[in-house]
Amino acid sequence: MDEVYKLQAEVLKTLANPRRLEIVHLLAEGPREVSRLAEEMGISQPNVSQHLALMRSSGVVEAERDGREVRYRLSDPEIIVACETMRCVLVRRLARISVAATRTPGEVVAGRAAAASAIGPDAGPPVSS
Repeated sequence: MDEVYKLQAEVLKTLANPRRLEIVHLLAEGPREVSRLAEEMGISQPNVSQHLALMRSSGVVEAERDGREVRYRLSDPEIIVACETMRCVLVRRLARISVAATRTPGEVVAGRAAAASAIGPDAGPPVSS
């Protein structure tokens, strides 16, 4: 197995948490200290620190010391591109589900009839005699 697949799986496993995704989106705006992240997210500093430790060990974020504070940033700006791409895919999926859920039974039947007539009468499987 390709080593990159293993690394990708590790990063995706790290990002498979809503709080860590929130941290990625906040850090995409610019570097932040743990205290600022905790305040913006409305969670405790120890909780943010635990998430950042996991993210740091998988290479998603990097830290640099600034006096007594540690400032975190994304290790690569393309991380947010990947996250935003997936987010857009999911938003479109939810929109399709929402539209489908609001259709009446009559609209569903009418949609099927329109699709069948667009295909034409010869579109079905061959009939054996």
